[in-house]
Amino acid sequence: MDAGSYTVYMEPGLRHRFASRIASVAAAHRFAIVTDEHVGPHYADALAASLAEHGGVSVHVLPPGEAFKTRDTWAKVTDELLAAGCGRDTTVVALGGGVVGDLAGFVAATFMRGVPVVQCPTTLLAMIDASVGGKTGVDTASGKNLVGAFHEPAAVLADIEVLRTLPVAHRRAGLAEAFKHGIIADAAYLASLDASAGSILAGDASATLDAVARSVKIKAAVVSSDAREHGLRKTLNFGHTLGHAIEHVSGYALLHGECVAIGMVLEARVAERLGVAAEGTSDTIEGILLRAGLPVRPPRDLSSADILAATRLDKKARGGTVEYALPERIGVMAANGHAWSIAVDDAVVRAVLA
Repeated sequence: MDAGSYTVYMEPGLRHRFASRIASVAAAHRFAIVTDEHVGPHYADALAASLAEHGGVSVHVLPPGEAFKTRDTWAKVTDELLAAGCGRDTTVVALGGGVVGDLAGFVAATFMRGVPVVQCPTTLLAMIDASVGGKTGVDTASGKNLVGAFHEPAAVLADIEVLRTLPVAHRRAGLAEAFKHGIIADAAYLASLDASAGSILAGDASATLDAVARSVKIKAAVVSSDAREHGLRKTLNFGHTLGHAIEHVSGYALLHGECVAIGMVLEARVAERLGVAAEGTSDTIEGILLRAGLPVRPPRDLSSADILAATRLDKKARGGTVEYALPERIGVMAANGHAWSIAVDDAVVRAVLA
């Protein structure tokens, strides 16, 4: 599938041809595979052996989880690349979920002022969303993804078969981003996801491939029209302003997709309070998420004041006011002229959180 300046390849068993695809789209003297302790033991050795036919290979293994998506880890991986003899003729290969993809992409964006990266996502969330679009970055003590760069991949290679070992909680987290795509752009897709969610959670390959393909098509269309997020791409942030804040305040105890699910319900309620969204929009979203087993409320032990404070450090804040991407109804986002985001007073958000 064409995603603008690069192609997203999706098919079962594609991992067996990763090396040849990587070499064809981003030929290099050296290949640096970045993976984590969960994914590496399953797939890194085979990929390294295949890539060795095309150049030198080094493997860089991270601890798993959002807690390690930091500047310290970025520095460690960068230093490892230098120690391995990598130069400007290096291609970085991101083999893992969203954390690996974000961090490896940021390494590629900054190493030697930028080298190619090929994304090989291994989670549903990464296939559906995180690997497409060129956003890379790391978290800081103040919030999520506050240091980063736009750096489009040379290609995205998604093998649906690797999802067979994915825990069901991570499948649900990936579904949250798929639901988001339906909410912001395609009501019919959202309805089909609602109907097929059980099959996707059970690991049905056909239903999963259909969801990945349709979500990637939606995201690619948005990103190709607004690569640097000056307009329409802001709609992809639906659920993420409060979602990221909840994720940060929880100490990343919740999965990203779980936080996005909560954020979508809350932000839809904000839209209804402002008179932006049609009445009942948030209830429709909540029902779909509940049927998929996703959370729709922040954990009781999280402070509303802390969540609100965390939104002020969101990348979408302007002039001290936080901007939100809000729906008008299922499948249609509020354009607000051509801004595609709306400044929301803290009092409205506070009322929804309460």
